[in-house]
Amino acid sequence: MNITITPAALIAAAKVLGMGLGAIGPGIGIGLIGLGAMQAIGRNPAASSKVLVPMILGMALAEAIAIYVLVVILMN
Repeated sequence: MNITITPAALIAAAKVLGMGLGAIGPGIGIGLIGLGAMQAIGRNPAASSKVLVPMILGMALAEAIAIYVLVVILMN
């Protein structure tokens, strides 16, 4: 049995691996942001309106990193 690995297959594998690794950081960041917000609201429920906007902004900025990774991977 002869298996041939083409350059296109190596590039596709590198893109998949890059996207997977590039999504780990934002995923952890979003989880930590949500954790901090839920702990803050749990300690002081009256502060939920003050915590909500910075939480959503932080999650959006963390998610933007994953989108940048996707764009860079799809460019080539």
